Amino acid sequence: MDIMMHDVLRWLHVIFAAYWLGGEWGVFNASTNVANAKLSFEDRMRHMETAYRIDILPRSAIIWLLPVGFHMADNLGLSPVTGIWVPIVWVATALWWCLIFAAFKNRGTQLGIKITEFDDKIRYIVIPGLWFLGGYTLYTGEVLGTGMEVYGQYWFATKLVFFGFILIIGLALRIIMKGWAVAFHRLRDEGSNPEIEAIFTDTLALGRKCAYIYWVSIISMAFLGVTKPF
Repeated sequence: MDIMMHDVLRWLHVIFAAYWLGGEWGVFNASTNVANAKLSFEDRMRHMETAYRIDILPRSAIIWLLPVGFHMADNLGLSPVTGIWVPIVWVATALWWCLIFAAFKNRGTQLGIKITEFDDKIRYIVIPGLWFLGGYTLYTGEVLGTGMEVYGQYWFATKLVFFGFILIIGLALRIIMKGWAVAFHRLRDEGSNPEIEAIFTDTLALGRKCAYIYWVSIISMAFLGVTKPF
C-alpha cells in the first residue's frame, strides 16, 4: 500500500511539474500581445484574459508540488516535515489554493488585486521557510528534527533551496502581471499614452529575462530530482 501511495505521489509530481513548465510557456506567449500598442483595447484584454486562464494551472501546480514533494520525501526518510506536519502541509496548501482560485475568479478587479497581494505575502513566508529547512541540512549534514544523516538528504535539501529561489522568480512574474492589471484600469479610463504603454513594454522586457531564468531553473531542479546525484 505504501509503495502504491508513493507511486501515486510520484505521478502527481510529474503532472504538476509538467503543468508548471508548459503552462508558463503559454502565459509567456499570450502575454506578448498584451504590450502590443497597435492592438485595440478589446484585443489586448482578450490576450490578458487568455494569459490569466492559462496561468491558473501553473500557479496551482507550483504550490501543490510542496505537499507532494514533502510527502514523498517523508516516505523516504529525507524530509524535515514529518509526522502530523505532513497532513498539515496538505491542508494548508488546500487553503492556499482556495485563495489563489479566489484571486482568479475576481481577476481584473480591485478585490482580485488585494487577494493576489495577500497571496504574495504568503510566499514571503514560504520562501525563507524552504531556505531554512534546506539550508539547515546542507550546513549541519543532518535532517532537521531527526538529528540523523540520511542517504540522499543533500539532493533533497538542495531542491528545497532551489525551489525557494524559483518561487522568487515566479513572484517577480506575478508582480508584473499584477502591474498589468493596474495598467489596464488606467488604459481603459485614460486611453493609450506613452506613460501607460511604457509600463507594458518595460515590464514585458523584464518579464522575458525572468522567464528564461525561470525555465532553466525548473528544468535544472527536475534534473536534480530525477538523477539524485548526491
